[in-house]
Amino acid sequence: MSGTFVGMPAFPKAAHEAVGNATLRGNLRHATHTIRAKRARAVAEVPDWAELREAGKRIKDHTLRHLDRYLVQLEESVTAAGGTVHWAADADEANRIVADLVKATGEREVVKVKSMATQEIALNEALEAEGIRAYETDLAELIVQLGKDRPSHILVPAIHRNRGEIRDIFAREMGAWGRPAPEGLTDTPAELAEAARLHLREKFLRAKVGISGANFMVAETGTLVVVESEGNGRMCLTLPETLISVVGIEKVVPTWRDLEVFLQTLPRSSTAERMNPYTSTWTGTTSEDGPREFHLVLLDNGRTDTLADEVGRQALRCIRCSACLNVCPVYERAGGHAYGSVYPGPIGAILSPQLRGTQSEIDASLPYASSLCGSCYEVCPVAIDIPEVLVHLRERVAQGGEVTRDGNKVVLKPAKGHAAERAAMRAARWAFARPGALRAGQRLASRTRRLHPRSLPGPGRAWSEARELPPVPAEPFRDWWQRTRGGPEEGK
Repeated sequence: MSGTFVGMPAFPKAAHEAVGNATLRGNLRHATHTIRAKRARAVAEVPDWAELREAGKRIKDHTLRHLDRYLVQLEESVTAAGGTVHWAADADEANRIVADLVKATGEREVVKVKSMATQEIALNEALEAEGIRAYETDLAELIVQLGKDRPSHILVPAIHRNRGEIRDIFAREMGAWGRPAPEGLTDTPAELAEAARLHLREKFLRAKVGISGANFMVAETGTLVVVESEGNGRMCLTLPETLISVVGIEKVVPTWRDLEVFLQTLPRSSTAERMNPYTSTWTGTTSEDGPREFHLVLLDNGRTDTLADEVGRQALRCIRCSACLNVCPVYERAGGHAYGSVYPGPIGAILSPQLRGTQSEIDASLPYASSLCGSCYEVCPVAIDIPEVLVHLRERVAQGGEVTRDGNKVVLKPAKGHAAERAAMRAARWAFARPGALRAGQRLASRTRRLHPRSLPGPGRAWSEARELPPVPAEPFRDWWQRTRGGPEEGK
């Protein structure tokens, strides 16, 4: 299992296979519709939701504009509180830092809080290569790990599994990872949760090292924050002797007052709760409670490159609520695995190609994995205009593919596979700049319309597999306007 899944086929092919799975589509439809309805009710309770959304957007934008200053302040605050800060430029460096820290303790097992950053860098696989076993403690992440599977949703990683499948996974795999599932385990939620609780409890009590991510980092105090619903995070954050947190640099907020906004918007947008059942905060170390050592690994891994893009940088506002996934018609039908990333759905379609680049087939296809309906923007609690970024990234893929730097100059490498699209756009630009040529072309198209195919040939065939080309009208609009209105307003 790979944390980034690079090497998968492009999204159209992966999605084509996924939509043929009736069980998967049923699981996704039921889960997303349920979460969507609950979220709508929770948000409707807040009279100033629009103001909170705007405040979250402004806080994030301000922080990103001054990210260098707030990261330095965060490092100073964490260090003053007894923690140690490590800077990781990419996934390899982050994995190396974490593995070295774990080996320094002499331990060969760690317990983990659900963390998308550690999935992004494939930390579990990197630790396994060093002889260290990582145990996921979030219920859904446990299901994914035991099933040798991949997450398919930001909030509910096992959303593609139903209760019967989960029961079978527990009965078959738990014994190999620790305490086996009880005999006669059924698929009732209470029994499944109890089986997971008993399986994990021994790991919590034995583990000396915990690994987490963080939802937020407060620069003024050096405080990290994790919000969750099960209590497993609280166990991982308090019981081990050593705590290692791997967090993307964009998760910093300037002050505690800023945090207040997100603690209102994140629970309602993610779990449809007024407040998360468990909100854990920790600041460095103390001699009386919690871990004796705390390490913070600040992860870049493509984030500063994303920050340099004035349009694409808004993706770094994301607070990982997953609201955009639950309203997306494409995600509902294709599922998360088709995106080939730990960040599926609309946010993954704009975040992954920026963090990883568009060299691979899957990353080059992700900006096209959308109908541009705009539902994702409407529900985003920090107002990320995902459709705008999708179009922006499509232009990048079609025009130049990969962004590189030659000194102070930004250079676009030639894109592969988009020559026909670029030629069509150049032809359209030429025609629209010459009204006479455009009118002649429209008349020619109308007069030859009976000869036009109903589907596109060559590379365009994929677009027309599920739709027919619209028929060309018998008369161009300009000719109709002149014939019915006449006069000097022709062509307006």
